[in-house]
Formats: sequence, structure tokens, C-alpha cells
Amino acid sequence: MHIETLLPLGKVDPGLRAPDVPLDIGTVFDDARELERLGYDGLAIEECKEDPYIVGALAAQATTRLKIATAVAIAFPRSPTSTAMSAWTLQRLSKGRFTLGLGTQVKAHIERRYGMEWSPAGPWIRDYVNAVRAVWDCWQNGTKLDFSSPHYRLNLMVPLFDPGPIAHPDIPIHLAAVNPIMSRIAGECADGMRPHPVCTAEYIEKVMLPAAHIGAAKTGRDPAKFAVAIKPLIATARTDEELDKRIRDIRARVAFYCSTPGYRAAFEFHGLGDLAKRMSVLSREQRWEEMPGMIDDEVLNLYATIGSFKDIGQKLHDRYAHVVTHAEFSIPIASDADKDSLSGLIQHLRAA
Repeated sequence: MHIETLLPLGKVDPGLRAPDVPLDIGTVFDDARELERLGYDGLAIEECKEDPYIVGALAAQATTRLKIATAVAIAFPRSPTSTAMSAWTLQRLSKGRFTLGLGTQVKAHIERRYGMEWSPAGPWIRDYVNAVRAVWDCWQNGTKLDFSSPHYRLNLMVPLFDPGPIAHPDIPIHLAAVNPIMSRIAGECADGMRPHPVCTAEYIEKVMLPAAHIGAAKTGRDPAKFAVAIKPLIATARTDEELDKRIRDIRARVAFYCSTPGYRAAFEFHGLGDLAKRMSVLSREQRWEEMPGMIDDEVLNLYATIGSFKDIGQKLHDRYAHVVTHAEFSIPIASDADKDSLSGLIQHLRAA
């Protein structure tokens, strides 16, 4: 199992700062080096308040072994050719360490935050991935660019804008997924998928992976090479007092996710559809303070892994090792002792 940290670009950290300290882009260079020293296999960067490609470039330049991934970059606001160029540049800079993780975003954000016309996400992202690959094929192999689909037509590439071949042209693409449709499409056209944190190991095993394998069979892809990368919900700390605070935070997070219609399939699978509907009502009425109290310990422990620094590694392994290839987590570090604990946890998970 590959052990990666997620670098959230809003609150939390790459495992190196206190939970409420926002990302300082000026420290990414040093942070990435510290992650490599601690023993992480990779750094996954989400798109929230900073451009993940810029952060990824800083991390790639600072390191020699650490893999770099977007987790995820939002696809649709960027043209396939623009995304192809960003990924090509990062792959060349990192000497083959880059993974392109893409997400779709919901209709409201596409229309109202990005000012674009909405189209059903599944067919759109399939066309998008295939268009990116067509551009890469043109650059690497000199293939005439002639891609046509319901969403894109690409047939112009002049020498001035052709970066040419690179040493590591096979850039993995991972797609964010929750429901079976997106899982199947990931299997069809991508090299892996990124289940949302509320996708339990059982849900991944019984719903998402079978759908991905159906998609892989449709296009003749090898499901044995299909990656599954997840950032599980974790509450962990050195002391009981700190752990109680983390549990409160995670309970609120589960409540928020439960209220979000886009994640409902992961709750309905476990017989929690009615709870999800009630939470959606509270969310629409902005009764946020009432929502965490509706997540009892049974539901909390279904979706979150909870434990001290000493036992969280084994719990993560026991829960996810049979269904994922990449596990991502970040734990705030306040002292050298925390760094030692984190390094030990990473080594434990890799050995297990």
C-alpha cells in the first residue's frame, strides 16, 4: 500500500502544522522535503484555495522520490489541452512521479462558480479523459491530433505549441467517484479511482470495484492494474483529551457529508437513506449545530477510523488494505515526538 499525505488547501496541513493554520504556499518547498524525510510515498494535493498544479510543481522541484498527485483538480473549467499541458510539464519536472487526479464538481458549482453550461458529468469526463490522452499521443508520438466527441473537437496542433516527447509519457489518470456510474466510467478510461472518504471499505468492495471492473472489461483494460486511492476519515491524537476534540470534528464532518445529496449512495448502501434525507433538510434550513448530534457512535465508527497514534495504523490497515492501493492521511505535528510517531506509523503501514 502506498502511503500518501493529502495537502488540503484550505485548513489542515500536510501533516506538519496545527489544524487551523492555512497553507502557506511559501513553505511548500520545505514541507514536501519533510514529508519525503518522514517516509511518505507521495503527496496528494486538492484544489480548494490554491492551484494544485502550482503547488505540485513546487513539491516536485523540492524532492527526488516523493510522488505528486492532484487529488483532485477540477477538470471541466479547464480545457483538455490546458490540463494535458499542466500534467505534461509536471511529469517532465518530476521525472515520472506525477499522477493526474481529476474531479467533476456538481452542477451548481459548474454553472454558478465557473460560469459554464452544465452537462451530465459521466459522459463529459469520459470525453475529457480521452481528449487529454489524444493530446498526449500527439505530443509523444507525432500522431495527428484529430479527436472528436460530443463535448470536444480537437484537430489543431502547430509546432510552436507542441512540447514534444518526454521521458515518462505514461501519466496515470485517477477519477474521483462515489456512485457506480462514475466508478464504471473510471474503469473504462482511467488508471484508478478516488472514492470519497464516506465510501466505506464494504461499499468500495461490493459496489465501486465491481462497477469499475465492468468498465475495464468494456474497453479491454486490466482491472488488476487499477488503483484505488482514498483519504479516509480519521480521528487520532496522542492524548484522550486531544482525541475527543478530533472525534467532535469528525462527527461534524460525517454529518455534513451525510446531508450532501451527491454522497447519498454511500449512506443508502448501509441503510441510512432516511438519516441522509433528514440531514439534507437540516442543511437547507442551516441548522448546522443540530446535525452532529444525529450521528451516533455506530454511524461515526462506520465511516471514520478512530484511535490513538499507537493503534491507528493497524486499524487503518485492517479496514482498508484489502480494497485500496493508496491510503492518504495527514496528522498535525506539534513536536519532534509527533514527527517520530508519524514516521513510525508510516513504516508500520508499509510493512503491514
